[in-house]
Amino acid sequence: MQTLKQFIQDNNRWIALFNKQGITFPLTQSDVDDLARTLDGKLSPENLHCDGEISVAEANRKYNKLARVYRELCEYCDSKNLNTPTVYEL
Repeated sequence: MQTLKQFIQDNNRWIALFNKQGITFPLTQSDVDDLARTLDGKLSPENLHCDGEISVAEANRKYNKLARVYRELCEYCDSKNLNTPTVYEL
């Protein structure tokens, strides 16, 4: 679950710039749904490939990391009886 925790910490630092409250554990269903939407955004082709500015290998590394975050999020949901979110870009 380390990748999920790191993803949440990174996301919290980013949204803090906009004076928004971060996500903390234990996650609620709303938190899980927000994380799924964030993952979908990061996995969109233009974001994943940084508008063509990164190599295919780097885009694949980003994809694999984000897919790992999703797997860990699904495992968390299963362990806490939360609905598993759908990430459409996977």
